[in-house]
Amino acid sequence: MNRLAFITIYLAAAVWAFGDSAAFDFTVAAGRHERNHVPVRVQMPRGQIGKDRIASVLLVGPDGKSIPAQWTGPGLTSSAAGELHFVLPHLAAGESVRLKATLSTQPPAKAGGFTWRDLPGHHTELMFGERPIMTYHYERLDESTPASRVRTYKVFHHVYSPKGDRIVTGGLNEDPKVHSPHHRGIFYGFNRITYGNGMTADTWHCIDGAFQQHERFLASEEGPVLGRHRVVISWHGKDAAFAEEERELTVYNVPGGHSIEFASRLQSTAGRVRIDGDPQHAGFQFRAHNDVDAFTTNETIYVRPDGVGKPGETRNWDPQTRQGPVNLPWNAMSFVLGEKRYTVAYLDHPGNPKEARFSEREYGRLGSYFEYTIEKDKPLTVNYRLWLQDGLMQPEDVATLSNNFLEPVEVTVHEAR
Repeated sequence: MNRLAFITIYLAAAVWAFGDSAAFDFTVAAGRHERNHVPVRVQMPRGQIGKDRIASVLLVGPDGKSIPAQWTGPGLTSSAAGELHFVLPHLAAGESVRLKATLSTQPPAKAGGFTWRDLPGHHTELMFGERPIMTYHYERLDESTPASRVRTYKVFHHVYSPKGDRIVTGGLNEDPKVHSPHHRGIFYGFNRITYGNGMTADTWHCIDGAFQQHERFLASEEGPVLGRHRVVISWHGKDAAFAEEERELTVYNVPGGHSIEFASRLQSTAGRVRIDGDPQHAGFQFRAHNDVDAFTTNETIYVRPDGVGKPGETRNWDPQTRQGPVNLPWNAMSFVLGEKRYTVAYLDHPGNPKEARFSEREYGRLGSYFEYTIEKDKPLTVNYRLWLQDGLMQPEDVATLSNNFLEPVEVTVHEAR
């Protein structure tokens, strides 16, 4: 099972020896969990097809009706040449369904779905039709003034509400009274990094010369099932870059909210790199909009595997006692913006480094961190999933999302022709 927790299918070479199209049948089995609107990915092994030859896919269910599907390049942690994606609408526990896919060298007959709109050098925005989904802010470091440095010392992704009517994450706020302005949307960093000959860096607060900088785009996908991009980000200490990251975010077209996949591979450019921090200032984190801190802190509720917490109550791993929440399969934060309540679910993967030490803050932050040593041939690879929806989620709802992430459906190929 691959780290992205989607199903991988390796098909016979005969499938890929085609002119304009080729078809194959496969069965999707739910396993022990009921499945609702679950993303599924089918990978094609390298060496079986010419580069960029497949341009589209037609997927048909047992009733003869088509299911929206999308052909893409390989994901960050994939060794495939390409991938078929679709969202499985429903499958009861223990049941299975047989589907037929036809791959084609022709472009999709109908465009639409996710698209990227880029403002070069500043940000790129993921849209679904005319509805904004997510924005990647990637200005290069500008040290012309202290304010411009703060604005540009860290890349991050803003997230919109499921309806697209407002941004629900924090970041780039001009108000100097904002609590922890370095917390920005979906972001990733560590405040205690050691590299080279005793050099240190803090890519969380980005002080003492440290910063993260966008270098280039590696891949971008658009279509009816998903929007995805992969970027290269350099991690800098006081005098030089010490690591390079490939960061990939994927958003799936599922009803009821945003399903966001985060994958990252961090490689050293300066020998051994020790990654460390503390629960409040390291790891993969989500920060709600600053209005939570300003107006609705006491209404923030954490939903955990052991139940729904009290408003304003938080739990954190304690570095002094070394006690607190660790290695949770998931955690969730419900927060209020204006008159609207949202919940973001944070799903960890067992393949990520452990011990994972969790952090909660009533002003709207949620995440976890770990310790890790990067070697030349041992990069740091992580994979998380976020789910954002309206309203207060219950533990069983988040547990269902976690089950789909950790125990994906099973796929069996029956024939190729």
